[in-house]
Amino acid sequence: MKSRLLQFIDLLRTAGVPITAAETLDAARAVTVVGVEPAVFREAVAATLVKDEADRDTFEEVFDRFFAAPAATPKPGTRFQPAGGGEKGRTLDPESTSNSQSRDRPSDRESHRLERGEREKQDGADRRRRMAYLRALHDVPLKDLTPLQVEECELLLAQLAKRLRAHMHRRQRAARRGRIDLRRTIRRSISSGGVPLFPQLRRNRPGKPDLVALCDMSHSVAVATRFLLALLAPAPHYFRRVRLFGYVDAAVEIWLQDGHLVQEGALDLYARSDFGRVLTSFWEERARLLTRNTLLLILGDARNNRRPHRADMLARIESVVRKVVWLNPDERKRWDTGDSVQSAYAPHCEIVLNAATLRELFIAVKVLYR
Repeated sequence: MKSRLLQFIDLLRTAGVPITAAETLDAARAVTVVGVEPAVFREAVAATLVKDEADRDTFEEVFDRFFAAPAATPKPGTRFQPAGGGEKGRTLDPESTSNSQSRDRPSDRESHRLERGEREKQDGADRRRRMAYLRALHDVPLKDLTPLQVEECELLLAQLAKRLRAHMHRRQRAARRGRIDLRRTIRRSISSGGVPLFPQLRRNRPGKPDLVALCDMSHSVAVATRFLLALLAPAPHYFRRVRLFGYVDAAVEIWLQDGHLVQEGALDLYARSDFGRVLTSFWEERARLLTRNTLLLILGDARNNRRPHRADMLARIESVVRKVVWLNPDERKRWDTGDSVQSAYAPHCEIVLNAATLRELFIAVKVLYR
C-alpha cells in the first residue's frame, strides 16, 4: 500500500496539486491508522494532502482513476453458475426456467439502485471529461482562445486566485517562523559532530513591497491582460500598495470594481502601440511611485510598430526600483521577430517570463508573489 500511495501522490503532483514531503508522511500515517475501508481511506488521504479546496476536484478525479476497483473474479474453489441456474449439458424445463427467472428478477428497489449506480457512473465519467477539458484549456495559447473558452477560463481563474492566496498564506506563515540558513546551520553543527541540533534562521526583509503594474491593453494581448488582472486580485493583501495602469500609446490608471475594469481616463484601444512613449510619460508623471521598495511588473508583447523603444528609459526606471519583471504573452519563438524588441528591454529586467498560456501566466504570477 505504501508504494501505491507514493505513486498516487506523484500523480497528484503531476496534476498540479502541491504536496510536501511532510504531508506525504502524514498521509502514510493516516492510512496506517484508518486502514483501507474505501470511504474512510479517501477522506483520510484528502485531509492530509489537499490544503486548498480548489484542488479537491483534481484530487477526486485522480483518486477515482488511480484507485478504480478491478473487475471481480471468483474466489479459488468457488464454482461459477451460469445464468438461469442450469448446468452444462442439462436440459432445462421451460416452466422451471420461467419460475427461476421470476425468482431472480430484481425488485423495484434493486432496479432503482442499479439505475442510480449507472447514473452516478455516467455523472462521474462526465465530470472527468469536463475536468480533462478544463485542464487542457490551461495549455491553449491565449491568442487562440474562442470567446466561449475565454469565459470558461474565467471560471478557472477564480480557482487559480484561491490557489495563489493559499500559496501566499503558506509563505507568510513560513516567513513569520523564519527560513533556514543552510550555511550557518552547517557551520553551527560542527560543534555537535555534524548533527544540526541548532537550526539557524535567516532574517526576513521587513515590510511589504509596493506593486506597480503596466499592462498592455491593445487587441493582441487584451485577453492576457484580462486574466492577469484577475490573478492580481489577491495582491492588495500581500503588497503595501498596488497601482495598476493600462496602456496602448499612453498609460491610464485602472482597477477592478465588482469584477469590472474601471479606468481613470480615456484610453484609445485602437491606437498604435508605443511603449517607448509610455515609458517616457510614465517616468515624467509617475516617478514618485517608483522607489527602492517598488516591484514594477510589465505585461506586454514588446511590439512597438517600429517606433523608438526607449529601452534607455526602462534602464533609468530599473535603477530606482527594487526589480522589474516582464511577462510576455507572445509565444517565445515569436520574440524578436517582426517588430518585437524584447531583447532590447530584457537586460533591464530582473526576469522575463513567458505567459502565452493560462498555465504559464499562473506560474509567472506565482514567481511575482515570491
